[in-house]
This record gives sequence, C-alpha cells and structure tokens, in this order.
Amino acid sequence: MIAPLPPAERHRLAPLLESYAAEMRDTLTGSRPASGADAAAMLAADLRTEILVASEGEELLAFAIFFDLPEAVFARRCGALDDLFVRPDRRGQGLARALVDALCAIGRERRWSHLRWIVPEADRGAIALYERIAEQADWRSYVIRLDRDASL
Repeated sequence: MIAPLPPAERHRLAPLLESYAAEMRDTLTGSRPASGADAAAMLAADLRTEILVASEGEELLAFAIFFDLPEAVFARRCGALDDLFVRPDRRGQGLARALVDALCAIGRERRWSHLRWIVPEADRGAIALYERIAEQADWRSYVIRLDRDASL
C-alpha cells in the first residue's frame, strides 16, 4: 500500500533511513551521515516535508520524500522528489515505480507543472529505472558544499 506518512509517525522511518544512509556512503561527499533516528526526528519536525511510504501491514518497505514548490515562470507549482529508497530485499517488485506513480497522481491533483529530481551518477540501478519512466532533463546540476562533512 502507498500512503502519506504523517509527521507523528515519521519515527517509524528510522531503520529505512539508516539503511539508505549506509547505502549512500560511497556516493556521499560528506563523512558524517546522521543516524536514522536523528533523520526521522528532523523529518517529523519539518512541516514542509511530505513523505509517501510503501508498506505491507505495519512494515515500511520504501519511502519517497518530496516537496511542493513554486514554479515562477508559469506561476504554477511543481513537485521535487528529494529522496527515494526501497529496502534492498524488496527491490525489483515495482515499489519505486509505484511511489513515482503516486507522486504523479498527487501532482495532477495539485496541478503541478512537473515532477523533478536529481540522482547521483553512481546510482546505476535508480538511473536504469528513471530512464524507463521519465525523460532526462535539459538542466545541469550544481552544488556549493557549505559543510563538506555533511553534504551529498
């Protein structure tokens, strides 16, 4: 089942966030990823953050963290997918695709002009999926690392 995860329940994400950070270690510039509990607490306290989860009963299998943002050129809103993670033992079952499809449905309801996201070049599995379900944007991505130890 795909559903929103309200702030009061975001503590349940801690184990998945811990796995996500561990998996991203080779991709990260920073050397100090937060604990899953700290990351979940931050997400619970930030009311701008929205989260969809894929679950089976009470068990969380995957998450998508996203934002509803203004898009000034067309005076519309757009969606920004910040993080998407599927538990390794549940990959290949369509959960990532289901989360993206659910985000697109939310976007249509909210009249988003588009849904956008970035992905590290080293994440070949994610890129393979994204190339099947989306088109590559014509944008170049840049970053200024304000804290090198805590930066993607």
